[in-house]
Amino acid sequence: MIQVGDVVARLSHQQDVYFHVYKIQGNNFKGKGSNSVILKGLNLRLLADAPISDLVLKSPVEVANYEREDHKMIYQKLHKLTSQRKVELDDQKEFFEIPGRVLQLDGDQEYLQQCIKTYRQMGIEAKGICKSEIEQPRVIRKILQENPTDILVLTGHDGLISGKKDFHSMDSYRSSRYFVESVLEARRFQHNRDALVIFAGACQSNYEAILSAGANFASSPKRMLIHAFDPVFIVERIAFTPTDQIVSVKDILTHTITGTDGVGGVETRGQMRRGYPRSPY
Repeated sequence: MIQVGDVVARLSHQQDVYFHVYKIQGNNFKGKGSNSVILKGLNLRLLADAPISDLVLKSPVEVANYEREDHKMIYQKLHKLTSQRKVELDDQKEFFEIPGRVLQLDGDQEYLQQCIKTYRQMGIEAKGICKSEIEQPRVIRKILQENPTDILVLTGHDGLISGKKDFHSMDSYRSSRYFVESVLEARRFQHNRDALVIFAGACQSNYEAILSAGANFASSPKRMLIHAFDPVFIVERIAFTPTDQIVSVKDILTHTITGTDGVGGVETRGQMRRGYPRSPY
């Protein structure tokens, strides 16, 4: 028996992605006589539904191996970033640096905690607030008033609804409309894209609509699944790029896990301020 919290994969998708069982619903799944299950990606910002008959329960060993490969990929990306930062610091020893501050609203508490921990490990001042995707548009203005920031991340879970074919319609997505509404509200608070840098979206989100609303970076150009840490890698480059420089869009995307299929954006000014002289204390 599959239960809430189990880790499963979908037979119809060659078991390519592992999910937590988020909710089991008793309705007849699309007339096929099977209970419907809502799934939440183990390492991808994706919500999906499936009939129980399509699911395979994964063993603890399989889950451990899956997570080991994921952690290895994250470590390689982080190592590359920290190595690059060390070279940059060596070139500017006489200056001290104040990287951009980060505020992240996330619909997933577990992912949020992982992201905030990683920001802080990289020396970035970061605050995380867990709010569901549907809540974010209602609270974003008040949160921005109470929590001044340079970089705003709005994420959680999204996904194309099964059977929907119109990529431009908000009705085809689970959460894209909420990301769009949140970005619009944030831009009413601060319209300048360099004074407040925004990343918004999750797996398969309506990329064009989110950028049009005023985001600097968004997902997903090819409606691909994005990794939970993709926003982190983008934010790191913005936070540590000096304010007198424009972040290279092509360069910043090479540091992500899913690349240009999963995330994209527009030219954006960095958020790091250099100071002089460096204190000896």
